[in-house]
Amino acid sequence: MNLLIRLLITAGIVMLLAHFLPGVAVSGLAAAIIVAIVLALLNAIVKPILVILTIPITILTLGLFLFVINACIILLADKFIDGFGVDGFWTALLFSILLSISQSIAYSFLKEGKKN
Repeated sequence: MNLLIRLLITAGIVMLLAHFLPGVAVSGLAAAIIVAIVLALLNAIVKPILVILTIPITILTLGLFLFVINACIILLADKFIDGFGVDGFWTALLFSILLSISQSIAYSFLKEGKKN
């Protein structure tokens, strides 16, 4: 149940960011839900492999290279999903940063609701 709520929250954030960010397009709610599912799968499967392979450069950049990995995950999701489009690397980087911040805020409200 918690996973479903998180996916729906992420889909809503994707829709919201696509509305406000130029260069990001989502064809509808169904596409946003698919984007949320694909991003969850890519973050669970591909991202750990990329993080391990890029440990030296991540250490040299004090962790800032993880932003590049997140942008690559967004661009990879763009290639897999027809109803989702990102114009370029810098747009994907901005989208991934805003998505991460928005998810952190939304998930913190979800945790506060559990405590009460």
